[in-house]
Amino acid sequence: MDCTNKKQLEIIYGDVTLGIKGSHNGKDFHYIFSYAVGGLESLVIEGKEWIYRSPKPTFWRALTDNDRGSKFHLKSGMWLSADMFLSCAGVEVAVDGKVIPLPCAPENNNYSDRETAQTIRITFLYETITRPATKVTVSYEINGEGEILVRTHYYGVEGLPELPAFGLRFIMPTCADKFVYEGLSGETYPDRKAGGVPGIYEIEGLPVTPNLVPQECGMHMDTRWLEVYRTSVLDNRNKEKKQTSLRLEAADKDFAFSCLPYTAEELENALHQEELPPARRTVLCVYGAVRGVGGINSWGADVEPAYHISGEKDIEFSFKVVVD
Repeated sequence: MDCTNKKQLEIIYGDVTLGIKGSHNGKDFHYIFSYAVGGLESLVIEGKEWIYRSPKPTFWRALTDNDRGSKFHLKSGMWLSADMFLSCAGVEVAVDGKVIPLPCAPENNNYSDRETAQTIRITFLYETITRPATKVTVSYEINGEGEILVRTHYYGVEGLPELPAFGLRFIMPTCADKFVYEGLSGETYPDRKAGGVPGIYEIEGLPVTPNLVPQECGMHMDTRWLEVYRTSVLDNRNKEKKQTSLRLEAADKDFAFSCLPYTAEELENALHQEELPPARRTVLCVYGAVRGVGGINSWGADVEPAYHISGEKDIEFSFKVVVD
């Protein structure tokens, strides 16, 4: 986060929400974080809403044929439940680097309607329903230019099974027109990167690999930045058909992502392509760790050890949401 930036944010201390407003390069932005929901509830840039459901940590990717053949789901199936049901156990707010008492009602009555700050950091603590349980923190630090530095930390616990993946899932209100990224060409995984060519690529729509049985697909490794483009909105008052984009950039290191019209659970629930629901949303998952897909001997052998994800070790990753 650039500490030399002196632009001020407008802060709205609501009863159960924290609102942040500002403008950068002629683009207005307005973010809302909810203490009740436990996450980012609204991300509006240039009047367009980019959040349909609050971003939450994700631990599951849909099974592949190899996962089923190697019985991976029987060993690590509890992560599917953890992916679907996650509890927010705590919230911390810091203004200009100083942690303050949680400004929900009635504490928020100590603030006026003209509060400002150079930076705001809000951190959410989540607890899983795994046995044993573990914790994940997701922090959002916003500067005066509207840039959001997102840091995610998974805390490994002894006795937890291997993870299919670890990341942060964003669900957007409508389907994207396309996405553009700088990274490896094609669909890549940790053990399937040799054929990927570094470059900038544009993908029309939200393609799902037409496997006979829907399964994990659409992963892109070693990504420097990503832009998701949408024209459609859910607001019936908005008659203007304007294509805008949301940009994510790597922070400490490159990230992996998938951009699909379905969640992992929706893919998991379909036995054939025609059983998938109509595409309505954009499901963007940004990953700090991804398990390999294997496929060594007739889709039955386990993934090579170098491409496993231990549930007993910490995982950290970060990225930036940029108002460019």
